[in-house]
Amino acid sequence: SSQNLSEEFAEAARQLKKEAPRIQFGKIDVTHQHDLRKEFNIRQFPTVKFFMDGSREDPIDCKGVRQASAFITWVKRRTGPSTVLINSTDQAEAIINADDLAVIGFFKELHNDSVEVFCETAKDVPEMPFGMTASKDVCANYGIQKNTLVVFKKGKPVHNEVLEDGRQNKLDLTRLIKTFTLDLVTEYNLETSVKIFDVPVENHILLFTPTNSETFSAIYENYKSAAAEFRGKIMFVFVDTNETRNGRVFEYFRIRDVDVPAVRILNLTSDAKYKMPADEVTVENLKAFCQSYLNGKAKLHVSSEEIPEDWDKMPVKVLVGKNFNTIVF
Repeated sequence: SSQNLSEEFAEAARQLKKEAPRIQFGKIDVTHQHDLRKEFNIRQFPTVKFFMDGSREDPIDCKGVRQASAFITWVKRRTGPSTVLINSTDQAEAIINADDLAVIGFFKELHNDSVEVFCETAKDVPEMPFGMTASKDVCANYGIQKNTLVVFKKGKPVHNEVLEDGRQNKLDLTRLIKTFTLDLVTEYNLETSVKIFDVPVENHILLFTPTNSETFSAIYENYKSAAAEFRGKIMFVFVDTNETRNGRVFEYFRIRDVDVPAVRILNLTSDAKYKMPADEVTVENLKAFCQSYLNGKAKLHVSSEEIPEDWDKMPVKVLVGKNFNTIVF
Protein backbone atom coordinates (compact mmCIF):
# COMPACT_ATOMS: atom_id res chain seq x y z
CA SER A 1 0.00 0.00 0.00
CA SER A 2 0.94 3.64 -0.41
CA GLN A 3 1.27 4.04 3.37
CA ASN A 4 3.59 1.06 3.67
CA LEU A 5 5.81 2.28 0.83
CA SER A 6 5.95 5.71 2.43
CA GLU A 7 7.27 4.19 5.67
CA GLU A 8 9.92 2.12 3.85
CA PHE A 9 10.96 5.22 1.90
CA ALA A 10 11.34 7.18 5.16
CA GLU A 11 13.37 4.33 6.68
CA ALA A 12 15.73 4.38 3.67
CA ALA A 13 16.12 8.14 4.09
CA ARG A 14 17.04 7.71 7.77
CA GLN A 15 19.67 5.06 7.05
CA LEU A 16 21.22 6.90 4.10
CA LYS A 17 21.44 10.16 6.04
CA LYS A 18 24.31 8.62 8.01
CA GLU A 19 25.98 6.81 5.11
CA ALA A 20 25.46 9.26 2.24
CA PRO A 21 24.35 12.70 3.47
CA ARG A 22 24.65 14.07 -0.11
CA ILE A 23 21.54 12.11 -1.10
CA GLN A 24 18.39 13.98 -0.10
CA PHE A 25 14.95 12.35 0.20
CA GLY A 26 11.76 14.39 -0.24
CA LYS A 27 8.02 13.75 -0.37
CA ILE A 28 5.42 15.69 -2.37
CA ASP A 29 1.65 15.55 -2.09
CA VAL A 30 0.71 16.27 -5.71
CA THR A 31 -2.97 16.73 -4.90
CA HIS A 32 -1.92 20.29 -3.95
CA GLN A 33 0.97 20.65 -6.44
CA HIS A 34 -0.76 20.49 -9.82
CA ASP A 35 2.12 22.11 -11.71
CA LEU A 36 4.63 19.54 -10.48
CA ARG A 37 2.23 16.70 -11.24
CA LYS A 38 1.93 17.96 -14.81
CA GLU A 39 5.65 18.75 -15.27
CA PHE A 40 6.75 15.27 -14.21
CA ASN A 41 3.76 13.49 -15.77
CA ILE A 42 2.70 11.73 -12.55
CA ARG A 43 -0.08 9.24 -13.36
CA GLN A 44 0.03 6.70 -10.57
CA PHE A 45 0.73 6.77 -6.87
CA PRO A 46 3.13 6.51 -5.30
CA THR A 47 5.75 7.45 -7.93
CA VAL A 48 9.42 7.70 -6.97
CA LYS A 49 11.84 9.70 -9.15
CA PHE A 50 15.57 10.26 -8.70
CA PHE A 51 17.10 13.59 -9.75
CA MET A 52 20.82 13.69 -10.57
CA ASP A 53 23.31 16.58 -10.49
CA GLY A 54 20.78 19.23 -9.48
CA SER A 55 18.88 18.90 -12.79
CA ARG A 56 15.09 18.65 -13.03
CA GLU A 57 15.33 17.33 -16.59
CA ASP A 58 14.89 13.58 -17.16
CA PRO A 59 14.74 12.18 -13.61
CA ILE A 60 15.14 8.39 -13.36
CA ASP A 61 12.03 6.38 -12.43
CA CYS A 62 12.45 4.06 -9.47
CA LYS A 63 9.86 1.35 -10.19
CA GLY A 64 8.85 -1.75 -8.29
CA VAL A 65 11.05 -0.99 -5.26
CA ARG A 66 9.16 -1.55 -2.01
CA GLN A 67 11.62 -2.28 0.82
CA ALA A 68 13.93 0.21 2.53
CA SER A 69 16.92 -2.07 1.86
CA ALA A 70 16.11 -2.15 -1.88
CA PHE A 71 15.73 1.67 -1.98
CA ILE A 72 19.17 2.01 -0.40
CA THR A 73 20.76 -0.45 -2.85
CA TRP A 74 19.00 1.22 -5.79
CA VAL A 75 20.34 4.66 -4.86
CA LYS A 76 23.85 3.38 -4.13
CA ARG A 77 24.02 1.62 -7.49
CA ARG A 78 23.00 4.83 -9.24
CA THR A 79 25.66 6.90 -7.49
CA GLY A 80 28.53 4.37 -7.33
CA PRO A 81 29.54 1.01 -8.82
CA SER A 82 26.50 -1.18 -9.47
CA THR A 83 28.28 -4.54 -9.10
CA VAL A 84 30.94 -6.05 -6.84
CA LEU A 85 34.18 -7.00 -8.54
CA ILE A 86 35.01 -10.63 -7.70
CA ASN A 87 38.66 -11.77 -7.68
CA SER A 88 38.48 -15.16 -5.97
CA THR A 89 36.24 -18.22 -5.72
CA ASP A 90 35.81 -17.59 -1.98
CA GLN A 91 34.52 -14.10 -2.69
CA ALA A 92 32.13 -15.49 -5.33
CA GLU A 93 30.84 -18.15 -2.90
CA ALA A 94 30.27 -15.50 -0.20
CA ILE A 95 28.06 -13.43 -2.54
CA ILE A 96 26.22 -16.46 -3.91
CA ASN A 97 25.37 -17.78 -0.44
CA ALA A 98 24.58 -14.46 1.28
CA ASP A 99 21.03 -14.17 -0.10
CA ASP A 100 18.33 -16.35 -1.61
CA LEU A 101 19.20 -15.04 -5.06
CA ALA A 102 22.41 -13.71 -6.60
CA VAL A 103 23.49 -12.75 -10.12
CA ILE A 104 27.08 -13.20 -11.28
CA GLY A 105 28.55 -12.07 -14.60
CA PHE A 106 31.48 -14.18 -15.83
CA PHE A 107 33.53 -12.32 -18.47
CA LYS A 108 36.71 -12.87 -20.50
CA GLU A 109 37.61 -9.20 -20.00
CA LEU A 110 35.89 -6.35 -18.19
CA HIS A 111 35.66 -3.83 -21.05
CA ASN A 112 33.01 -4.68 -23.60
CA ASP A 113 29.34 -4.02 -24.42
CA SER A 114 28.14 -7.06 -22.48
CA VAL A 115 29.76 -5.81 -19.27
CA GLU A 116 28.12 -2.41 -19.75
CA VAL A 117 24.67 -3.97 -20.25
CA PHE A 118 25.25 -6.19 -17.19
CA CYS A 119 26.18 -3.19 -14.99
CA GLU A 120 23.19 -1.19 -16.26
CA THR A 121 20.87 -4.14 -15.50
CA ALA A 122 22.25 -4.32 -11.94
CA LYS A 123 21.02 -0.76 -11.35
CA ASP A 124 17.44 -1.82 -12.04
CA VAL A 125 17.40 -4.98 -9.92
CA PRO A 126 18.22 -3.81 -6.36
CA GLU A 127 16.49 -6.85 -4.80
CA MET A 128 19.54 -9.07 -5.31
CA PRO A 129 23.33 -8.86 -5.16
CA PHE A 130 25.29 -8.57 -8.44
CA GLY A 131 28.91 -9.54 -8.86
CA MET A 132 31.19 -9.80 -11.88
CA THR A 133 34.52 -11.40 -12.55
CA ALA A 134 37.11 -11.79 -15.28
CA SER A 135 39.23 -14.17 -13.20
CA LYS A 136 40.15 -17.32 -15.16
CA ASP A 137 40.22 -19.36 -11.94
CA VAL A 138 36.72 -18.27 -10.89
CA CYS A 139 35.28 -18.92 -14.39
CA ALA A 140 36.95 -22.34 -14.49
CA ASN A 141 35.63 -23.20 -11.02
CA TYR A 142 32.05 -22.77 -12.28
CA GLY A 143 32.77 -24.33 -15.67
CA ILE A 144 32.06 -21.10 -17.58
CA GLN A 145 33.77 -20.56 -20.94
CA LYS A 146 31.82 -17.72 -22.60
CA ASN A 147 30.65 -14.34 -21.32
CA THR A 148 27.73 -15.56 -19.22
CA LEU A 149 25.22 -14.21 -16.70
CA VAL A 150 24.31 -16.84 -14.10
CA VAL A 151 21.39 -16.60 -11.67
CA PHE A 152 21.98 -18.51 -8.43
CA LYS A 153 19.10 -19.53 -6.16
CA LYS A 154 19.88 -20.78 -2.65
CA GLY A 155 23.53 -21.20 -3.67
CA LYS A 156 22.85 -23.27 -6.84
CA PRO A 157 22.89 -22.07 -10.48
CA VAL A 158 19.33 -22.00 -11.88
CA HIS A 159 19.84 -20.12 -15.14
CA ASN A 160 22.72 -19.43 -17.57
CA GLU A 161 22.37 -16.65 -20.14
CA VAL A 162 25.21 -16.33 -22.65
CA LEU A 163 25.93 -12.62 -23.22
CA GLU A 164 26.93 -11.67 -26.75
CA ASP A 165 27.94 -8.11 -27.59
CA GLY A 166 25.00 -6.12 -28.88
CA ARG A 167 22.53 -9.00 -28.63
CA GLN A 168 20.97 -8.54 -25.19
CA ASN A 169 19.42 -5.36 -23.96
CA LYS A 170 18.99 -4.17 -20.40
CA LEU A 171 15.20 -4.52 -20.35
CA ASP A 172 15.24 -8.15 -21.52
CA LEU A 173 17.81 -9.09 -18.88
CA THR A 174 15.95 -7.15 -16.18
CA ARG A 175 12.70 -8.98 -17.04
CA LEU A 176 14.41 -12.34 -17.04
CA ILE A 177 16.24 -11.84 -13.71
CA LYS A 178 13.21 -10.36 -11.93
CA THR A 179 11.10 -13.40 -12.80
CA PHE A 180 13.30 -15.41 -10.40
CA THR A 181 11.79 -13.46 -7.49
CA LEU A 182 8.61 -15.44 -8.27
CA ASP A 183 7.98 -19.15 -8.76
CA LEU A 184 7.99 -20.50 -12.30
CA VAL A 185 4.18 -20.61 -12.05
CA THR A 186 2.69 -18.12 -9.60
CA GLU A 187 -0.72 -18.71 -8.07
CA TYR A 188 -2.80 -15.54 -8.18
CA ASN A 189 -4.06 -14.27 -4.83
CA LEU A 190 -4.20 -10.99 -2.93
CA GLU A 191 -0.62 -11.37 -1.64
CA THR A 192 1.01 -12.40 -4.91
CA SER A 193 -0.90 -9.96 -7.16
CA VAL A 194 1.37 -7.07 -6.07
CA LYS A 195 4.53 -9.10 -6.78
CA ILE A 196 3.19 -10.26 -10.15
CA PHE A 197 2.74 -6.66 -11.32
CA ASP A 198 6.15 -5.60 -9.95
CA VAL A 199 7.95 -7.84 -12.43
CA PRO A 200 8.21 -5.83 -15.68
CA VAL A 201 6.91 -8.62 -17.95
CA GLU A 202 3.90 -7.27 -19.85
CA ASN A 203 2.66 -10.58 -21.25
CA HIS A 204 0.78 -12.76 -18.77
CA ILE A 205 -0.68 -16.18 -19.46
CA LEU A 206 -3.37 -17.35 -17.05
CA LEU A 207 -4.60 -20.88 -16.42
CA PHE A 208 -8.09 -21.02 -14.87
CA THR A 209 -8.85 -24.36 -13.25
CA PRO A 210 -10.11 -25.75 -9.92
CA THR A 211 -7.37 -27.27 -7.73
CA ASN A 212 -9.61 -30.13 -6.58
CA SER A 213 -10.31 -31.59 -10.03
CA GLU A 214 -8.92 -35.03 -10.88
CA THR A 215 -6.98 -33.66 -13.82
CA PHE A 216 -5.42 -30.78 -11.87
CA SER A 217 -1.96 -32.21 -11.20
CA ALA A 218 -1.49 -33.33 -14.81
CA ILE A 219 -2.62 -29.97 -16.19
CA TYR A 220 -0.44 -28.08 -13.70
CA GLU A 221 2.67 -30.12 -14.62
CA ASN A 222 2.08 -29.39 -18.33
CA TYR A 223 1.70 -25.70 -17.56
CA LYS A 224 4.93 -25.70 -15.55
CA SER A 225 6.85 -27.47 -18.34
CA ALA A 226 5.78 -24.84 -20.87
CA ALA A 227 6.60 -22.02 -18.43
CA ALA A 228 10.32 -22.85 -18.34
CA GLU A 229 10.69 -22.13 -22.05
CA PHE A 230 9.12 -18.66 -21.94
CA ARG A 231 10.71 -17.32 -18.75
CA GLY A 232 11.22 -13.55 -19.00
CA LYS A 233 8.92 -13.27 -22.05
CA ILE A 234 5.57 -14.47 -20.66
CA MET A 235 4.63 -14.63 -16.98
CA PHE A 236 2.79 -17.86 -16.10
CA VAL A 237 -0.03 -17.34 -13.59
CA PHE A 238 -2.51 -19.86 -12.28
CA VAL A 239 -5.97 -18.93 -10.95
CA ASP A 240 -7.90 -21.36 -8.72
CA THR A 241 -11.53 -21.14 -9.88
CA ASN A 242 -12.71 -22.57 -6.53
CA GLU A 243 -11.44 -19.52 -4.69
CA THR A 244 -14.36 -17.08 -4.42
CA ARG A 245 -12.01 -14.15 -3.72
CA ASN A 246 -10.78 -14.44 -7.32
CA GLY A 247 -14.26 -13.53 -8.61
CA ARG A 248 -13.17 -10.22 -10.12
CA VAL A 249 -10.53 -11.94 -12.22
CA PHE A 250 -13.11 -14.39 -13.64
CA GLU A 251 -15.43 -11.49 -14.47
CA TYR A 252 -12.64 -9.57 -16.18
CA PHE A 253 -11.85 -12.54 -18.43
CA ARG A 254 -15.53 -13.60 -18.62
CA ILE A 255 -14.68 -17.10 -17.42
CA ARG A 256 -17.62 -19.32 -16.39
CA ASP A 257 -17.53 -22.72 -14.70
CA VAL A 258 -18.33 -24.44 -17.99
CA ASP A 259 -15.23 -22.88 -19.58
CA VAL A 260 -12.61 -24.38 -17.25
CA PRO A 261 -9.87 -25.38 -17.65
CA ALA A 262 -9.29 -22.22 -19.69
CA VAL A 263 -6.09 -20.52 -20.83
CA ARG A 264 -5.82 -16.82 -21.72
CA ILE A 265 -2.98 -14.45 -22.56
CA LEU A 266 -3.24 -10.83 -21.47
CA ASN A 267 -1.05 -7.98 -22.68
CA LEU A 268 -0.91 -5.48 -19.83
CA THR A 269 -0.02 -2.52 -22.03
CA SER A 270 -2.81 -2.83 -24.60
CA ASP A 271 -5.22 -4.79 -22.37
CA ALA A 272 -5.68 -7.18 -25.31
CA LYS A 273 -6.81 -10.72 -24.44
CA TYR A 274 -6.15 -13.94 -26.37
CA LYS A 275 -7.78 -17.34 -25.94
CA MET A 276 -5.89 -20.60 -26.47
CA PRO A 277 -7.54 -22.13 -29.56
CA ALA A 278 -7.09 -25.73 -28.33
CA ASP A 279 -9.21 -27.09 -25.47
CA GLU A 280 -6.67 -29.52 -24.06
CA VAL A 281 -3.99 -28.09 -21.77
CA THR A 282 -1.05 -30.06 -23.15
CA VAL A 283 2.57 -28.91 -23.29
CA GLU A 284 2.40 -28.83 -27.12
CA ASN A 285 -0.79 -26.72 -27.17
CA LEU A 286 0.58 -24.29 -24.58
CA LYS A 287 3.89 -23.85 -26.38
CA ALA A 288 2.17 -23.37 -29.75
CA PHE A 289 -0.18 -20.77 -28.24
CA CYS A 290 2.65 -18.82 -26.57
CA GLN A 291 4.81 -18.93 -29.69
CA SER A 292 1.99 -17.77 -31.98
CA TYR A 293 1.29 -14.91 -29.55
CA LEU A 294 4.96 -13.81 -29.47
CA ASN A 295 5.09 -14.01 -33.29
CA GLY A 296 2.04 -11.73 -33.49
CA LYS A 297 -0.13 -14.48 -35.02
CA ALA A 298 -2.60 -15.12 -32.18
CA LYS A 299 -6.22 -14.04 -32.72
CA LEU A 300 -7.64 -11.38 -30.41
CA HIS A 301 -10.31 -12.76 -28.12
CA VAL A 302 -13.35 -10.52 -27.77
CA SER A 303 -15.71 -11.85 -25.15
CA SER A 304 -19.17 -10.60 -25.93
CA GLU A 305 -22.45 -10.31 -24.14
CA GLU A 306 -25.48 -11.84 -25.87
CA ILE A 307 -27.34 -9.48 -28.23
CA PRO A 308 -30.25 -7.92 -26.28
CA GLU A 309 -33.68 -8.74 -27.77
CA ASP A 310 -34.70 -5.08 -28.04
CA TRP A 311 -31.34 -3.82 -29.36
CA ASP A 312 -32.91 -2.05 -32.37
CA LYS A 313 -36.26 -0.91 -30.88
CA MET A 314 -35.01 2.61 -30.00
CA PRO A 315 -33.39 5.35 -32.15
CA VAL A 316 -30.04 4.59 -30.40
CA LYS A 317 -29.13 0.98 -31.19
CA VAL A 318 -27.49 -1.25 -28.55
CA LEU A 319 -24.27 -2.80 -29.80
CA VAL A 320 -22.30 -5.63 -28.23
CA GLY A 321 -19.29 -7.60 -29.56
CA LYS A 322 -21.48 -10.09 -31.43
CA ASN A 323 -23.44 -7.60 -33.55
CA PHE A 324 -20.91 -4.77 -33.70
CA ASN A 325 -19.17 -5.78 -36.95
CA THR A 326 -22.34 -6.65 -38.83
CA ILE A 327 -24.17 -3.44 -37.90
CA VAL A 328 -21.30 -0.96 -38.01
CA PHE A 329 -19.34 -2.26 -40.98
